[in-house]
Amino acid sequence: MTDSQRKLSAAELAQAGLTGWRPAGETLTATFRTRKFAIGLELVNRIGASAEKANHHPDLTLTYPEVGVTLWSHDVGGITSRDITLARTISGHAADLGVSAED
Repeated sequence: MTDSQRKLSAAELAQAGLTGWRPAGETLTATFRTRKFAIGLELVNRIGASAEKANHHPDLTLTYPEVGVTLWSHDVGGITSRDITLARTISGHAADLGVSAED
């Protein structure tokens, strides 16, 4: 999984072992049940800072009880190692806030 410009196979996605993340077509999605708007906003802010640092930007949805995240490498048209790396970072931010992704 080292070539950040190569789409990953279904087997490679499964090997990544991401808890709470699901492949959906050419994207990787997760929903984090924050239960409080302020926690959701904090999670979105942390995701935004990490996305800027990585120069890899997810689609985000912030609603009262949850934050939805969709990752995919627009330039490749699918899921790459960049998405796996950012998914792990996002899951770490969520864990720091006491939030987990829905299974």
